[in-house]
Amino acid sequence: MLIAVWLNGGSLVLGLVAWVIPILNFLGDKEEKDKRWIALTISSFSACTIALCFQIFYIYNSVKVEDWSGLMGTMGAVVFASIVLIVVTILFNAVALIFRDRTAI
Repeated sequence: MLIAVWLNGGSLVLGLVAWVIPILNFLGDKEEKDKRWIALTISSFSACTIALCFQIFYIYNSVKVEDWSGLMGTMGAVVFASIVLIVVTILFNAVALIFRDRTAI
């Protein structure tokens, strides 16, 4: 049970990190944007990927302990949250990239 708490908590924290990084990338000054925007974008997508991996590990752990009722009760929310995480991460990074290019002109 404790591993499930750590996996879900880690997934939540990394998902938030995946959203905060593009915001920081967007808010930074032009000189810093030119130097680190690629690293920040890769970091954002990496945090999103690891957050989704933590959810896969959580599902694997639930299957291993045969917690079928827990899986059936949470899978809808896990799927929805995963889709939201991916879409918002892509949108935030796209907006940061678009505005980075517009300010560079």
